[in-house]
Amino acid sequence: MAIIRGMNKTDYKEINETLKALVKDVPYTMTNLANASALLNEKLEGINWVGFYTIKDDQLVLGPFQGKVACTMIAFGRGVCGTAVQMDSTQVVPDVHQFKGHIACDSASNSEIVIPMHRKGRVFGVLDIDSPLFNRFSEEDREGLEEFVRILESVL
Repeated sequence: MAIIRGMNKTDYKEINETLKALVKDVPYTMTNLANASALLNEKLEGINWVGFYTIKDDQLVLGPFQGKVACTMIAFGRGVCGTAVQMDSTQVVPDVHQFKGHIACDSASNSEIVIPMHRKGRVFGVLDIDSPLFNRFSEEDREGLEEFVRILESVL
């Protein structure tokens, strides 16, 4: 395996094939999100939080996750997660301390990636991953995690 920033290269093909097997014939959204967060927590190096926020009552509400206690509700447009929903686009933030309006649930987090999830053509929620490393998330991570989210979207 190639080494990137002192870490093993992430095998997104294996992760995404594992996710497909985990969600096959499982009709329960929260079950699939819970297993998905556990899978990423197990397979990704250099992260300190991974989980999901789903939309309820016109805001993001904490869903299944792995990590320390987290923010429970996030307004659209607020923080990296709320911005991802408002813009309906992946947000890769190399240094969260430079992101205007960043919400610091864990002061150890230094970089973040957030990918919107869709159901029936509308944003349903987000996958949120934090890292204590600066500049943790690469273009390869973005592409692999966007595919991960597409797999989840197919069963939402």
